[in-house]
Amino acid sequence: MAQREQGATMTTDRLFTSWDETHSELWGHQTIRLEHSLHRQPAFSLDDLARLIETYPREHYSLVRTGAQGSSRIWRDGDIGKLSGREVIEAISRGGLWLNLREVSSIDRRYHDMIDQMFAEVAAKVPGFEAPTHQAGILISSPDAQVYYHVDLPGQGLIQIAGRKRVYVYPNTPPFIRPEHLEDCALFQSEVDIPYADWYDEHAKVIDLEPGQMLSWPLNAPHRVENLCTLNVSMTVSYVNDAVRRAQALHLANGMLRHRFGYTPKSDRLRGPAFFAKRVTQRLLRDSKWVKRERAARCPIEFRLDEADTGTVADLLKATSKAASEVASDSRFWK
Repeated sequence: MAQREQGATMTTDRLFTSWDETHSELWGHQTIRLEHSLHRQPAFSLDDLARLIETYPREHYSLVRTGAQGSSRIWRDGDIGKLSGREVIEAISRGGLWLNLREVSSIDRRYHDMIDQMFAEVAAKVPGFEAPTHQAGILISSPDAQVYYHVDLPGQGLIQIAGRKRVYVYPNTPPFIRPEHLEDCALFQSEVDIPYADWYDEHAKVIDLEPGQMLSWPLNAPHRVENLCTLNVSMTVSYVNDAVRRAQALHLANGMLRHRFGYTPKSDRLRGPAFFAKRVTQRLLRDSKWVKRERAARCPIEFRLDEADTGTVADLLKATSKAASEVASDSRFWK
């Protein structure tokens, strides 16, 4: 993992600017919108973000091409190639892309200090809240980009820095999310593959986010995002405590039992002999060749940003089936 930048200092100003007692009561139980000051930090200027992109470790970013809102579903992983940071941002601004700079708080000290302070403020306001392990990523996304219906295993929040987006948050109960969906997420790291139906939207909490606002929702609540016609910069934050860590181990172990050994798990207990056995099993097998092969098969790198024509992409994989050929040649994909 890349070394953190040295010499950064944490702001002494409060990051949450309008926290009240209702937020303390609702944190972790309901979807809440909070006001923050992070969008004023110099580290989020376009110049600083461009420099960050140019030096970002390849293993820690994802470049994804999605279908425009209202079009057929497309989800392809790609590479920024040799473009400068400014050129990457320009390509994203032209549509259909989002860049996820994962684990940025481990790469750059400035963002690490921001998130440290943010969780310290939450812990001071929410009795019993702990986030001994936390992480952040930066999302830069196109005006028409969307993030499909998905779920995250850690505790999660979304901080809006620039642009506007609409977030749909759904109940973290069946039918919106089932144990086998969480197992697949833990095992295959395929968060966007969970089933979705249009009528789910009738039960979603829909919130528009502006710069200076943050959204927090209950653990494992499915959600999807639509940008509102502007280039967007956001920061995702995630955290893990003992309860979350136990749940993740359970989901991974149950997923292995279901997919690797053909056994349907019957327990979701987070303590006791059965849970201990599952915890040992997932520790032994989570880095196995089978797991790595299954994960790699689900997210191949399929395109690279075109150096000669900013805003277009060059295919890296030949279509391996009629369906793949149709998606790759769909005219809507290239516009």
